[in-house]
Amino acid sequence: MKKMLLAATTIALTATTASAADPKKKAAVEAAPPHSVWLDTLTIDGYIEGGITINPGQPFNKLNFGELYTDRANWPTFNGVLVTAQRPLDPKATGYDFGFKLQLQVGEDMRYNHYYGIFDYLIPSRTQFGPTEAHVLAHLPWVSPISEGGIDIKLGMFATYNGAEPLSAKDAPLYSHSHIFNFGPFIHTGVMAVTHVKSWLDIYTGVTSGVNTSIGWPGDNNAAASPYGGVGLNLLDGNLTVLGMVHHGPENPKQLDPLSVGWPNFVVGGVPAACVCNPNTANRTYANIVTTWKATENLTFTTDIAYDRESGWNPISTTGLSGNTIAALDGAFGTNLAGLPLKPQGADAYAVAQYASYKINDVFKVNSRIEYYRDNKNFFVVGFPGYFDLVNLGHGFACASCIFAGPGNVGTSYLSLTAGLTITPEIPKIPYINGVIFRPEVRWDTTVNGATPFFGPNGRKSSQGLIMFDAIVPFTLM
Repeated sequence: MKKMLLAATTIALTATTASAADPKKKAAVEAAPPHSVWLDTLTIDGYIEGGITINPGQPFNKLNFGELYTDRANWPTFNGVLVTAQRPLDPKATGYDFGFKLQLQVGEDMRYNHYYGIFDYLIPSRTQFGPTEAHVLAHLPWVSPISEGGIDIKLGMFATYNGAEPLSAKDAPLYSHSHIFNFGPFIHTGVMAVTHVKSWLDIYTGVTSGVNTSIGWPGDNNAAASPYGGVGLNLLDGNLTVLGMVHHGPENPKQLDPLSVGWPNFVVGGVPAACVCNPNTANRTYANIVTTWKATENLTFTTDIAYDRESGWNPISTTGLSGNTIAALDGAFGTNLAGLPLKPQGADAYAVAQYASYKINDVFKVNSRIEYYRDNKNFFVVGFPGYFDLVNLGHGFACASCIFAGPGNVGTSYLSLTAGLTITPEIPKIPYINGVIFRPEVRWDTTVNGATPFFGPNGRKSSQGLIMFDAIVPFTLM
């Protein structure tokens, strides 16, 4: 060891003497950038989050309908601890570059940030554990007329590109989430290639095993892949960005007990809630266009437009006639129209959410969101009060505790207004702690078509008011 230190000291003294003797060499040594080591950009950080959602309407079942991460009424929520180890790609890389990201979470949010087939029934509690992201990254400097900036590759498990709101609570503007976020895709397993065609144009092309899925049974709820892609625009020196993404493919699980004979019947609108389809060919489409405009240094507007379509659900008779009409015809003419096979009529949802964010100073930021969401067949917006509701649905099991907005042959139009603050006060320096974030918020949800999906002390109602607050403590371990 002493010999190594002596050798290093000798080399350093020699270089210093040579530089002093030759002014040109001295200037070159001083101007040379420090040697970049791959591990220099490796980080390990995360956050702890908890909050509470107060519902003055006192729902009898303690459920804030239309919410997921904030669905528990008038009771503290341990959203979770999230830890991320990563080495991101160098955005200025001109040669080959490689990185990775591993993100683990434990908490109540993991009921939804969950890959099927990974720790599915590990903890019989609202608190769950698992990975939220686990992938490798590569930058390929393959420059051509259609890839002036090269190509970035992501392979493994990653958060969705759809929608305006991120999966990480620390980076989200509000404690509660939009319906677009809650009932769209969360995470995927697959590969995504981003081709930097021009400085202002990116093309996304990829394929996944589905939504919230891993690889192979029971991680994939069917046996088909899903194409995934879109277009990104970077305009006005980065002050205006547009990202359009479409994920399309089978999401219906194999029905392990389609008639629900092994458990209480799971019936919606008078018929078994099952995919009347081949689960490998009935497709679900999630499409989003997100536009972000940085109007001033402190004021930002974001618009999220979404369209979702499921082709395999909401069964009706092959004739397309109502059940009462079919029964009348069978009774009058002795036919057996009721015995004909069912066919799906499908379900769709379309929505728009407008966000505004204004930074008052380094401590206070005002955030707001207004959203209109139309669930045409009451298919997408669902309450999951049970520990394993989402996992059970993903595996094709009946979900007796799942709560729908209403019968599947009608729809609900939601209007949501949300306003909140992001407060980042200065705190004394504490090892590993990066500060604290407080997010008080008020939210009001109602329906504009007379539907009654929300809950009060005595049953259903048409509106819901919420007062929310959470605290986030970011930390850095490395």
